[in-house]
Amino acid sequence: MQGYNCIMVYNRDRSKLLFCKRASEPYLGLYNLVGGKIESGESGSEAAYRELKEETGIDRDRIQLHHMMDFTYYNQDCYVEVYAGYLDEDVILIEEAHKLVWLDIDEDFFDDTRFAGEGNIGHMAEQVRLFGMGIPVE
Repeated sequence: MQGYNCIMVYNRDRSKLLFCKRASEPYLGLYNLVGGKIESGESGSEAAYRELKEETGIDRDRIQLHHMMDFTYYNQDCYVEVYAGYLDEDVILIEEAHKLVWLDIDEDFFDDTRFAGEGNIGHMAEQVRLFGMGIPVE
């Protein structure tokens, strides 16, 4: 079963959430969280920090990620680990393949005409708002 991750990065004052605007399928033209594939032999947290660095330039010394939840898709033979964290300072973003955008946390993340994930991003943002980040990872 292939593993993937989604990473919810909040800015320092916790007012914005980082998104990439998809330049390719899946979800072409929609906002999505940063993340990617968990490679063979790699832990989920290692993959999350690696993908975060590759896609945004954010080093692990700028953010403490928390393992928040997982989704298992048996019909697609994959799972997604969700991580979240607050930046400890402002950073300069370095885009990889998709344009990076900070959006206000009051956005309607359930709007599937703008956001990828069939409502999952809205669900994840609500989980953070209501219950916090989850378990800190190294």
